[in-house]
Amino acid sequence: MTTTPRRVSVAPMMDWTDRHCRMFHRQLSRHTWLYTEMVTTGALLHGDVARHLDYDEVEQPVALQLGGSEPADLAHAARLGERWGYAEINLNCGCPSERVQRGAFGACLMAEPALVADCVKAMRDAVSVPVTVKHRIGIDTIEHYDFVRDFVGTIAQAGCETFIVHARNAILKGLSPKENREIPPLRYEVAYQLKREFPQLEILINGGIVDYQQMDAHLEHVDGVMIGREAYHHPYLLAEVDARFYGAATPIASRLEVELAMQAYIGRHVEAGGYMGAVTRHMLGLHRGIHGGRGWRRILSDARRMAAARSSAEVDALFEEARSHLRREAEPVAEAV
Repeated sequence: MTTTPRRVSVAPMMDWTDRHCRMFHRQLSRHTWLYTEMVTTGALLHGDVARHLDYDEVEQPVALQLGGSEPADLAHAARLGERWGYAEINLNCGCPSERVQRGAFGACLMAEPALVADCVKAMRDAVSVPVTVKHRIGIDTIEHYDFVRDFVGTIAQAGCETFIVHARNAILKGLSPKENREIPPLRYEVAYQLKREFPQLEILINGGIVDYQQMDAHLEHVDGVMIGREAYHHPYLLAEVDARFYGAATPIASRLEVELAMQAYIGRHVEAGGYMGAVTRHMLGLHRGIHGGRGWRRILSDARRMAAARSSAEVDALFEEARSHLRREAEPVAEAV
């Protein structure tokens, strides 16, 4: 099992961080921790387990994020995650969507720290891999520090050692999930204070992180940073992570190298009966800001042409056409991020 530290990670994002997205991000960084989309306990109890849990070993270190609030169900789901080989089981206590609230989990669990502690204990008793919690700093109008401090303290007593702190409140009524990622103000100092008060815990910070300078600043106060939408929309941000934050001596992959690796992966995917667009949709930010990038994206987001690609040769031809729009000699280097 991997022992890579969680210095930098990519947030679990519904409809985005599926196995194809994670494979793409892994071409950019070998050490960044990756997370699945949230998988509910119900999906694992009653659905196609392999469809939800299968991944490629190349994705490691990769964590499984679970959504649920029944300790026995979460323990069962955690055991499945460990059996599948995930390096970490993460409990979602931060999602504010009404659909998640109807299932009595996500951010609304912050109002029930004793229940979360029971869930964490059940999972820790069931598996040997780390069990972690991702949460907000408050819910609705509850903004005082004591609320999140007591939440973390209660869960820590159940044996959780790693907390991923999305440094915004979750507004459970009146805001969409998108608005919940933008409207409640970021209060990073709350996460810093948690680290000061619980120095023995691993505290990661999430929310609004868009560049290396912010990462450096946060890492002076907490143990790790989690990047969300920025890693998806501007994925080349991940290219320097290994060198900057893990001391890796391996060369930074160029955009072309990343693209060619994914091109081969997509060729295998379509020849196994998969849809090309299921992968390329995650790659559209690779050449953002590059001359010709718009034309490249236009080719690789054409649903009709993606559906028509049934062989690796057809995949190669589409990528060659897309690359014809690029002027690589003008490609900026990653420090321009």
